[in-house]
Amino acid sequence: MAKHATSILSRLFGSFAGHEFPRPIQQTINWAYVRLMHIDMRAFEPTESYPSLTALFTRAQVVNRTFDTDPRIVISPCDGRVSEAGYIHHGQAHQIKGMSYDTAALLGSEHAADIARLEEGAYLNLYLSPSDYHRYHMPFDLAVESLTHIPGKLFPVNLPMLRRKPNLFLENERVVLACRDGEGRRHFLVLVGALNVGKMVVLFEPRLRTNAHARFRTHYHYDEPKTLKKGELFGWFEMGSTIVMLSEKDAITYDVSLGQKVMFGQTIGRLNRKSDG
Repeated sequence: MAKHATSILSRLFGSFAGHEFPRPIQQTINWAYVRLMHIDMRAFEPTESYPSLTALFTRAQVVNRTFDTDPRIVISPCDGRVSEAGYIHHGQAHQIKGMSYDTAALLGSEHAADIARLEEGAYLNLYLSPSDYHRYHMPFDLAVESLTHIPGKLFPVNLPMLRRKPNLFLENERVVLACRDGEGRRHFLVLVGALNVGKMVVLFEPRLRTNAHARFRTHYHYDEPKTLKKGELFGWFEMGSTIVMLSEKDAITYDVSLGQKVMFGQTIGRLNRKSDG
């Protein structure tokens, strides 16, 4: 199977971004990018300190953000914008208003048994622009039971493309994390690749290789689930992309509005007790 043009372009850009140019040239590239994207660098290392654009894209915070430690509070896993939120009906969620997709197709056949549990459950799409902090963290305490890599294309996932292209999330490369919360309820975190996303990194799964030459999906099941705490770093995008969160019925109530800008650590919802429904 030949690689799609979007994947080839993304790999080429990834090669450029990952190249360490002589220091004066690299500093100029870094400063130009920061100014072009209007990036606030106050919580990060100085702009000139990054040896490549990839290092700048995937920058770590040096000023830690605080968040509500109540275990039922759901925090944003990243910096981004709410591109869509709602409830799953008849197995359908929306990539954007008026543009639905099939959740079973998004998650893959490995998770067919969970689809019924997601009916009427909440979903949330968070779009990370190229100017955002690109690392992702756990939105609440979760045990990751499996990871599925689904190869695909790398179309842009910005709002204009979401409005134009049906089933965009289904065509793009993605990484699906199947998780359970402390009460045994099912949640999915889906990392959706996009143009110029040379790589999606998941720290606890070194075997994962995205935007490579994979033609078939890869599924990793963990007999001992990977237990991660709220706020814990679990990876990063190289450039902007989208995180889709899907949960079973009555598990989460989100408190966000469409188009809202959210920051990692910001309260965006609450886990319901089973008795709350």
